[in-house]
Amino acid sequence: MLGETVGTFILVFFGCGVVMVNILFSAHTGLFQVAALWGIGVTLAIYATRHLSCAHLNPAVSIAMVLGDRMRPSKLIPYLVAQFAGAFIAAAAIYLLFSDSIAAFETHHAIIRGTPASIKTAMAFGEFFPNPASTAKVTELSGFMAEAFGTFFLVLFIFSLTEGCNIGRPDDRIAPLFIGLTVTIIISVIAPLTQAGLNPARDLSPRIFAALAGWGKAAFPDPAHGFLTVYVIAPIIGGGIAALGFTRIIEPMMTTKSNDCGCK
Repeated sequence: MLGETVGTFILVFFGCGVVMVNILFSAHTGLFQVAALWGIGVTLAIYATRHLSCAHLNPAVSIAMVLGDRMRPSKLIPYLVAQFAGAFIAAAAIYLLFSDSIAAFETHHAIIRGTPASIKTAMAFGEFFPNPASTAKVTELSGFMAEAFGTFFLVLFIFSLTEGCNIGRPDDRIAPLFIGLTVTIIISVIAPLTQAGLNPARDLSPRIFAALAGWGKAAFPDPAHGFLTVYVIAPIIGGGIAALGFTRIIEPMMTTKSNDCGCK
């Protein structure tokens, strides 16, 4: 639980912190910089904590690991509790660090916290669809598909990069780097649509903190609770499909395939 709490804290603190400084100070140029820094944050979080836990740092990944028989079901609830706690503490730390700058930004732009206009700063905590910084047209269904597809690929690559029967995988010591690169490319593709949550804890815990810190309904602007569908349910479904697809289809093919593939 300590490993998952600390790892998720690192992931959310650096990832949401990057978004925050981009909103407040225009610190980064282009989506790729933000995506790359998110990927580096994920990589560092895994390296820092994988000796304590399995470094899932994501409820969708933990559920996928249970579905794929990679983790005992009895560990799931402690992992989820730790992940949501780590994300909430990270959101509080970001607010503590940037509260004065957030207030100054709101004053400069005549934003009253808690109104729809304050989504401009709330988006540093929870995600919104369509991305408030984008001109994309995103319905709840297309947002669901984006998050499900993104998490599908994330979990698929996590399984592929850590499965011993995959002789093409990188060394275990650098696998976290490739998982971080996976996050980078997924964010680069779907962030203009949904801000690329891919992680129920990363979205829900900071969103709850933002609501408690004065953003109120601006943190939960959809009265139909579309955020639950898009940012909680979709990643779990996408990750679950990837886990079942890998363990039921891809892994058996890997283990039964002849070493002689006819390639030179």
